[in-house]
Amino acid sequence: MTALLRYQAALLMRSQRWLPPVILYAAFLAVGVQSGQPVLDSLGYTAAALLPVAAWLVRICVTGEPPAARALVAAAAGPGRAHLASLLTAAGVAAVLGVAATLVVTLISDPVSADHQRRVPPLEACGAGLLAALTCALLGTAVGALTAWPVLRSPGRAVPTLLLAALLTLVVTGSPAQAAVSGLVTGSRSGTVPLPLLPTAAAALLATASCAAACALTSRRSA
Repeated sequence: MTALLRYQAALLMRSQRWLPPVILYAAFLAVGVQSGQPVLDSLGYTAAALLPVAAWLVRICVTGEPPAARALVAAAAGPGRAHLASLLTAAGVAAVLGVAATLVVTLISDPVSADHQRRVPPLEACGAGLLAALTCALLGTAVGALTAWPVLRSPGRAVPTLLLAALLTLVVTGSPAQAAVSGLVTGSRSGTVPLPLLPTAAAALLATASCAAACALTSRRSA
């Protein structure tokens, strides 16, 4: 699996297809996060913006190989393992983006509540932000896995479905991403730092199940 991950990471970096989602994420943060804003509000925005970026990265990774190369890798390592490597590569890149953005946003934000009346511990805020970013990265991976090849083969259906699913995952009550992000916003109002442990655990379970289903479907359709 290590060799497959290295191969997928090298393929992604050389293709430069990662640039559009990374630039889009940077643009989101440049517009929505500014120095001196309350830290928890800014971290909530940072985590939420990561979800569609993670889904986009999954789509890039699972469709990045030419068909002949994909067939060779699948024959050598197994179609399920090859597909899993592409999903893990996308999730890893999204997680790295989330960690880097969370650290930067924590440093430039003001460690206070939304009304600027109560101080918020920066380290605790950063920890909560990292968990929220991980939650959104995991759910973005799940969305990408269920809206890209081999689940949906037609780009005309896959891309709109990806966008709609990412939006719903962020706003629907009960979604781990919605819970993690809204927890940060609510905590900013009260001046307390919530740790979204349950949303992160739920996101991990959903991402695992989604990736397992996509890999199983890959193996069946390649048989």
